[in-house]
Amino acid sequence: MPISLVNRPLRPATRLAVLVLLSALLAHGAARAQGFDDLRREHRPSDIVVLDRHGEPLQRLRTDPSARRGAWVPLADVSPALRQALVLSEDRRFYQHAGVDWRAVSAAAWANLWNTRTRGASTLTMQLAGLLDEDLRLGQGGRSLRQKIGQAVMATRLEATWRKDQILEAYLNLVPFRGELVGIDALSRTLFGKAPHGLRDTEAALAAALVRAPNARPALVARRACGVLQAMRGPSGEADCDALDMLAEAALARRAWPAAEGIAPHHARRLLAARPAGQPAPAVLRSTLDARLQRLALQTLQQQVKELRGRHVEDGAVVVLDNASGEVLAWVGSTGTLSSAAEVDGAAAPRQPGSTLKPFLYAQAIAQRRLTAASLLDDSPAHLQTASGLYIPQNYDRHFKGWVSARTALAASLNVPAVRTLVMVSPRAFHRQLGELGIALRESGDYHGYSLALGSAEVTLGQLANAYRALANGGRHGAIGQPPGRDALDAGAAFIVGDILSDANARARTFGTDSILATRFWTAVKTGTSKDMRDNWAVGWSARYTVGVWVGNASGAAMWDVSGTSGAAPVWAALMRHLHAATPSPPPRPPAGLIQAAVRFGGQLEAARQEWFLPGTAQAVFAIDSEAGSAMFTPAQAQNGSKPGPSVPARITAPEDGTILALDPDIPPARQRLTLLAEAGTAAPRALRWWIGAREIGRGPSAQWLPWPGRHVVQLRDARGAVQDERRIEVRGAVAKAGVAAR
Repeated sequence: MPISLVNRPLRPATRLAVLVLLSALLAHGAARAQGFDDLRREHRPSDIVVLDRHGEPLQRLRTDPSARRGAWVPLADVSPALRQALVLSEDRRFYQHAGVDWRAVSAAAWANLWNTRTRGASTLTMQLAGLLDEDLRLGQGGRSLRQKIGQAVMATRLEATWRKDQILEAYLNLVPFRGELVGIDALSRTLFGKAPHGLRDTEAALAAALVRAPNARPALVARRACGVLQAMRGPSGEADCDALDMLAEAALARRAWPAAEGIAPHHARRLLAARPAGQPAPAVLRSTLDARLQRLALQTLQQQVKELRGRHVEDGAVVVLDNASGEVLAWVGSTGTLSSAAEVDGAAAPRQPGSTLKPFLYAQAIAQRRLTAASLLDDSPAHLQTASGLYIPQNYDRHFKGWVSARTALAASLNVPAVRTLVMVSPRAFHRQLGELGIALRESGDYHGYSLALGSAEVTLGQLANAYRALANGGRHGAIGQPPGRDALDAGAAFIVGDILSDANARARTFGTDSILATRFWTAVKTGTSKDMRDNWAVGWSARYTVGVWVGNASGAAMWDVSGTSGAAPVWAALMRHLHAATPSPPPRPPAGLIQAAVRFGGQLEAARQEWFLPGTAQAVFAIDSEAGSAMFTPAQAQNGSKPGPSVPARITAPEDGTILALDPDIPPARQRLTLLAEAGTAAPRALRWWIGAREIGRGPSAQWLPWPGRHVVQLRDARGAVQDERRIEVRGAVAKAGVAAR
């Protein structure tokens, strides 16, 4: 576009300035301005807005610490008063010139010649050029002559390709205001607490005044704003400069938006962290959360913690998952203002889960046919010898119930029967099972030993809730956010455990018949409390949802007298009622092959009932005789003067899974034999076969084995070669002397 000059003789100073600029235009002919649409598309706010599944805003989270930018604001959404104020303040002939205001250039050149102060000759378009081009940015010492010429060149090209409204829109979105504030959206929301379209003429005058002197004292900003306001209102209007001064003092005292605002800060950070490295954060990010449910979960958790405040409780977390899709519907990481550690994501922080691991242990024992739901377990004092000494588990109430069924032991959350069950399964095997369910423990099963049955390891609420989702999906596990995929647990065992955890009668011995855990629709739930009451949990599922709740203190401090039903359970129950206020939750259908049969218990240990069994494990009578009562760690099988049911597998009782042996080179190899022991179960003892690797090394309920260095799998098989049980061991040290055969 040709430059139009005023049709009159130019003064010498003006002629010189024009010649310089024309020369620059010719020399800078290759320069090109960025397209307006590209600029708007590439604009990135300093904050990200996370939306829920329905498009409702959930959270605003800052992602760029270098500056504070809001969303790109179209010119139509900017207050007309601000547009007027900006043009009057910065570029009165904005709509007449073609990028360079030659009249202003002439005046500035003449003033410079006579050392007279006057307003600059920089137009809005030239200022925009300085914002778009790094080489033309204003430095601490002002712009050089080369930069000013470059501004004029680029402004001319902008005017040739952009419309005036586009130039003004881009300027308003890119111009730095006060401090770290960049663009009109950040300025309006920070200083005036409103969107740009709502600015009054007084606020618009203040905003325009900040362009010229962004970090000036409020009094100076107000003085300039008063002049802008007077120009806006015209000769017949009147500007109240005192009121403007007070407005400036109040507005400029405000700093910036908080770093985060909303009801889902922790989930927003999770979503942001999950994005590929190096990929710029988008302005808007959609989540699977439901804003209504998220809000209710937060409010319910806060209300419960307020009620528990006298018991030294200030933190909590909630996770709600969709069983089928794995989508996160609610993720509350803290109690917000009630917490002294609100930034800590309690749903992702490792904590001791207490009894909430027991369902997976019983499911594993049932799947391995070591137990049925009706098998009897001895809830009496127990002393287990471990490498570090005796382990003596206790029940929560410090009382023992005697012989109870596995159904009662799990539903009533009895500790000693759970430990006896872990003895059957082994800590190492249980550790592997938890890993299959997505609970990756930092330490090995051997490290935790038998205390693993009572939740001595550390897990996160997110991991725990997702593992319970696998129970809801028939043992099929999928990562959070993914539908169930691989089989992590026997479907029949998962169903039986769910049936136990939904049985209000079975849990009555600990929780009573009128427990808050009982719902009017089908649900399965388990509570847990960690050592010294540091953590309290309630995790369970319905036909469609899995809900997990944790209550405690982020600091790890102990709570005071908070039980499973008084801590996390009320929150769990309230959310389940909300989720199924209009949605039914029918009981799950049993998997194919599962058997329901009538059972009764000798000695009136428990009332007769219908019980679920895996194929081949059903029996009608479960009783205890004197021999069974004297055996501390046998599979608690039903006995009635005859052998137990037809399919109780044999099991290895020694060595323990994960045993490490060290051979001594000074002891003859024949004296270093390892004794292998087993319980036959329903198999004939003489039919048992001991195998190590591809070699049979003995028969019967016991065998002697001469170890050799390496890692070995000890298997117990029946007469048909079917594996009944196995243990993994490691042998270290000296090699057996030549000529000594291993048997």
